[in-house]
Amino acid sequence: MESLYDLLAQPPVAYLILFGIAAGDAVIPALPSESAAILAGVLAAVEPAISLAAVLGAAASGAFVGDSVSYSLGRYGGRPAQRRFFDGAYARRGVRWACGQLERRGGVILVVARFIPGGRTGATFTSGLTTFPYLKFAGFTALAACLWASYSVLLGYFGGRVFHDRPLLAVGIAFGLAFAVAVLVETARRARNRGSDEEEPREANPS
Repeated sequence: MESLYDLLAQPPVAYLILFGIAAGDAVIPALPSESAAILAGVLAAVEPAISLAAVLGAAASGAFVGDSVSYSLGRYGGRPAQRRFFDGAYARRGVRWACGQLERRGGVILVVARFIPGGRTGATFTSGLTTFPYLKFAGFTALAACLWASYSVLLGYFGGRVFHDRPLLAVGIAFGLAFAVAVLVETARRARNRGSDEEEPREANPS
């Protein structure tokens, strides 16, 4: 974390690093895109050399490009790409979940999945795998990228403004809030899915 903090404190290379992490996270979920965005937001508040607008642009554009790469892997790489990049149990669950959600809710799930741990990668890859129209995909995923970047970066930025003299405290509080939001979203999703699974169609009573 300290190494990432140091890297993101060096403009203009900091913006390229944030862009690369946000893009790569679409294919390699282990990359800390949200952590990088929050850290960059804190730095934009405490370091005059770091531009908030540039941080927002790097995070959003990186997320959009990464999602488009994930879509292309699904559309043109198909099953071999799934075995190569999404072979873990967690990734397979994400792909299955995204398939069901895309069938029910279409592109709206691309926005929702951005805030669900593991959901974004499954949703973007599955969109390509199921040949979801790219123009429609691009519109929804651009909106999702902008919302995600604004949420993550501004969470760090306002934390940095409040705790200007203690940036590490600002980072800790921002991470705590982001983690709490992720837990709430995941809990709500599981509860909703559980309720859907328990619902069974009722047979009409014979007259």
